[in-house]
Formats: sequence, C-alpha cells, structure tokens
Amino acid sequence: MIHLPRVRKGPLRALAIRLALALSLVLATVTVIYLDRDGYRDVNQDGLTLLDCFYYAVVSLSTTGYGDIAPFTPHARLVNVLFITPARVLFLIILVGTTLEVLTDQYRNSLLVSRWRRQLKDHIVICGYGTKGRAAVAALLETGYTKNRIVVVESRPEGVRQAQSNGLVTIEGNATRSAVLLEADVKNCKAVIIATDTDEASVLISLTVRQLTAGQVRIIASVREQENAALLKQSGAHHVIVSSATAGRLLGLTTTAPPLIDVVEDLLTPGQGMALAMRSAERSEVGQNPRQLRTLVVALIRRGKVLPLGGEQSVPIETGDMIVYIRDETSDVNVAV
Repeated sequence: MIHLPRVRKGPLRALAIRLALALSLVLATVTVIYLDRDGYRDVNQDGLTLLDCFYYAVVSLSTTGYGDIAPFTPHARLVNVLFITPARVLFLIILVGTTLEVLTDQYRNSLLVSRWRRQLKDHIVICGYGTKGRAAVAALLETGYTKNRIVVVESRPEGVRQAQSNGLVTIEGNATRSAVLLEADVKNCKAVIIATDTDEASVLISLTVRQLTAGQVRIIASVREQENAALLKQSGAHHVIVSSATAGRLLGLTTTAPPLIDVVEDLLTPGQGMALAMRSAERSEVGQNPRQLRTLVVALIRRGKVLPLGGEQSVPIETGDMIVYIRDETSDVNVAV
C-alpha cells in the first residue's frame, strides 16, 4: 500500500464528527417538536410524550414517515416546512456524505499516486525507517535531495506513520518481497539503501533488488556483524557498512585518542564547521598535484576507485576525477559525502 505524505483526519475521527452532527440534529428536532407537541396528533389521540417526540423525529429525518403522528395545527405544519424538512435534507446529506467522502478520497488518492509515479525519477529507495533509515534520509536531505525523490519501504505501522508524518512517500510492506519493491519503482531508481534491523533481512533484500534490476541499480547496505559483510556483497550489495565494527572503532578512538573522535564527529555532524565534500575536477586542475589546491583534498575518486593521498607519492589529477576534500559546513555549493 502506498502512503503519500498528506495530512488528513483519521477515518474514526471523521466518522465520530458525522455521528455527533447527526445526533445533534436529532436532538434539536426533538426539542422543537416537544415544545410544539400540542400541535401534533397521533393515532391514539392522547398527545405526544417525549418518547413520541423522539420517535417522530427519527422517522421523519430518516424519511420513513409511517403517518401515525402528524401535525394538524397551522403552527405545527409551518414548523415542519421551515425546520423539519430542511433538517431531513441535512440529515441525509450527513449520512450520504460519509459514503461520498470515502469514494472521493479513494479517487483522489488514486490520482495523487498516478501523478507521483509520473514525476518519479532518479529516486532513492530506503528499506527500513528505523534509526539507520532516518539518519540516511537526513543525510540525503542535507546533500540536496528533495523529499519527493525519496521513497521509504517499511513494514512496521509506527515506522510508516513516522515516515509519512515527515513528508515522505511510504510503501507499507516487507522489502524482501518483489511486489513491494516494484511498488517503489525499484527498477528505475538511482540507488537502494538497505537499513533494516537484521542482517538476514538485508541479505534477502539485496538478492531481491539484484534480481529485479539485473544489477543495474547501486545497492548500499548496513550490517551489524563483520562476518556478514562478505555475504552481503555476494548478494549484490555494492557498498556495505558494518555498524558494529564502525561503532567499536569509534569507541576505541575515544579511549586512546579523544581528540580524533572529536574531529570525526565534526566531520559527520552537520552544521559544525567541517564536512567532507565531493566535486568534479575542474579543467584548470587537471595535471596538478591535489595538495597544491587551495582546499584540503583527502582523496581522489577515479573510475569508481578511491585513491588516497597519504604518503609521499604524488597522484596528479586527471580528467573525470572526483575530488574529496574538507570544506566549511556553512558552504552549500558542493555536495557533501
């Protein structure tokens, strides 16, 4: 099921409001009839009780009209013309309106989904909207991606509600199923980020994505255990991030070299001075030593491979290289990694 990011009242709340309106209308009608009960005549000729007023109001508003109670004075008939008849029409509008609203809402949602599919292009599919999934979405938004280019696949109802409330299109279902991934248009997406809670699910999703896309879509996955990283790459993932190993290494750095962890946190935390950034090499920079540039270059990416710049060996910049450098976080000209 596709959930578009729309703010709307829940069905139970909408139904409760309509029931309250209908009940209020019935009570108002009973009050009017009871105050003018002497102008009505029933088959027993013994006058109207409060129960009779409720009975007459309900059968009149529901257009049943048995005829056993009828107004016979001019004043009572005038009240029927000016109040009871409009109330009857309003009562029917409230009841029928509920059905019409449901049908209209389904039709509107179908149109919105069709429009969304037509506009969907080069999007990112996020499988899982837990802690890792939310962090991945935040990183994408920081790098310039808009929310309409991000599609979340989540099976947990609370995750679906949270993603939808954050303005993201959400596919409710298990990402290991082909039908669910096809709903997210995985064949035409730019990349798939797997951020599930278990390594087993990550492997299955990676296999399913590779089968559906014939390996043409980049897959980035996260696993908890280092021993599962190789299995995930065999399943089709292009990049694998080991969360437990990364966390353990950061813990070790915090113990042995506290200033280093401060630098790492600064690089990874948005809005705190330094950030890793990546841009294409300019024509005037081709052939130069990366260390001679005004920016602090830490690596070159050439034909998909990372060329570190450590040591004394000089790696000149070539046409088509991507430059990874450290920039001021306040700058938004380039794309952060």
